Amino acid sequence: MSERRTPLQPSDGPDPALIDKCVHCGFCLPSCPTYMLWGEEMDSPRGRIYLMKAGLEGRAEMTDGFVGHFDACLGCMACVTACPSGVQYAPLIEATRGRIERQHSRSLGDRLFRSAIFAVMPFPARLRIALLPLVVFGWIRNVGRVLWAGQSAGTERTRPTSGIVVRLLAMLDLAPRVTLASLLVPAVPERTPAIGERRMTVGLLTGCAQRVLFPKVNRATANVLAAEGCDVIAPATQGCCGALALHAGRLDEARAFARQTIAVFERAGVGGDIGHIVVNAAGCGSSMKEYGQLLAGDSAWAERARAFSAKVRDASEIVDELGPPRAPRHPLKLRVAYQDACHLAHAQGIRQAPRNLLASIPGVELLPIAEADVCCGSAGIYNLVEPATAQQLGDRKAGCLAAVTPDVVASANPGCTLQIAAAARRRGVEWHILHPMEILDLSIRGKTLESGG
Repeated sequence: MSERRTPLQPSDGPDPALIDKCVHCGFCLPSCPTYMLWGEEMDSPRGRIYLMKAGLEGRAEMTDGFVGHFDACLGCMACVTACPSGVQYAPLIEATRGRIERQHSRSLGDRLFRSAIFAVMPFPARLRIALLPLVVFGWIRNVGRVLWAGQSAGTERTRPTSGIVVRLLAMLDLAPRVTLASLLVPAVPERTPAIGERRMTVGLLTGCAQRVLFPKVNRATANVLAAEGCDVIAPATQGCCGALALHAGRLDEARAFARQTIAVFERAGVGGDIGHIVVNAAGCGSSMKEYGQLLAGDSAWAERARAFSAKVRDASEIVDELGPPRAPRHPLKLRVAYQDACHLAHAQGIRQAPRNLLASIPGVELLPIAEADVCCGSAGIYNLVEPATAQQLGDRKAGCLAAVTPDVVASANPGCTLQIAAAARRRGVEWHILHPMEILDLSIRGKTLESGG
């Protein structure tokens, strides 16, 4: 198939005013995972912004090579932290990817693979069905891991490998252990009452992948918030927040999910009793805080979206904001390596709150890790569509974690948990990888990893 050679259109594309804020100083270069791996200018934030400008001005066409530089971006927002000029990279990369998805003709295999992901992952019922073969035929996952390890062993990668077979093997490598019981864990109750005097009422996003793959994280979050005096409302009719679609440039899908999420929580009491919407997945929280911008051009939803976004808080953020703990913390003698999820640390600027949460537990020793600000390679669907690069970054992150010999790795994002677990398996180790809220829940309930994990 010949390449579709079209310029980048400014309509619903990257904002030229945001592009012009970049002064090309280069502070972003050492923070960027792909530049770190390859040392290529066009695979750095500065280079990608230059390509955006060239595309808008008609000096660059949307060839496969042009698109490849944006596909290779993890969207980790480390460049936002590093930038002294305050360049807003998130809306730039999201808008550029939106135009690419509208204008660029991907290969048939690429289109089918991406369509399959978005036909399944944002929908919990479909995701459960898709995982059922791993319950019945668990050996499929193990065979896939062996083949993936053999395919990737000893290979020096300087560019992503994206063949359909490679992607499927990588998907099996990432797949968690699932059982029928784990897929049928009851949902968090629609209302979890505060223990003792109520301090506030909050809504809880239960997510799509989080709900299916890590239901204990939602239960732990509700337990902790209730113990700290919050009524927790988790609407049963909620669905995907749209984060996966937004980060992949599928903007119309992201807007539809955003409207649905806003409507569900409005019916549950946002604007009334519910003071905040609590999120325990970093990528979801980042996207929900952007709803005001995502729906800014929709007159029927713009104001509702801005009001909603203003109420969104990460779970660790809300516990930190509540002030002195009400619930007692029982000792947990654990060496904990906290891994900063990119969309928590860089996109939301939340670094200290989860550390405060963990440090409030007697006996917990927080272990500083090298390259704490470098992405683990998960990045939404990145480890599915760019598996070779994702593996390089996952193995690098696992090496940094292994160096401190943790008892527990703490991760505040489901994608990061899957990515780090897969990298650990490749090293021949099995870490306890828990959400910070799970660790705090164990402490509050007086449990240990063995008795209540």
